[in-house]
Amino acid sequence: MSEQSSSFDLDSIANLARLELGETEKDSLRIDMEKIVAYVNVLSELDVEGVEPMAHAAALTNVVRNDRADASFPREAFISNAPETIDDELIKVPKVIDVGV
Repeated sequence: MSEQSSSFDLDSIANLARLELGETEKDSLRIDMEKIVAYVNVLSELDVEGVEPMAHAAALTNVVRNDRADASFPREAFISNAPETIDDELIKVPKVIDVGV
């Protein structure tokens, strides 16, 4: 793709992306972007009539279980496993942050 047929302004794109590019980097990036645009142009020539749009090439399904309410785990059962409790209601845990008080 020649510089004349290039449909992008590399300096504007670099500015929008907050990139500071040297001349060597600009030349390399321009070549890469021209290849990308050329490939997209090739893809735009494909006949996709009748092809259903999709988000992914593989057929994926959600494997998460249905969201439904079930019976809760008995509170007494997990409180009984705690090494120490407060009034048999709360699990006492060691202090992890020393606030210097």
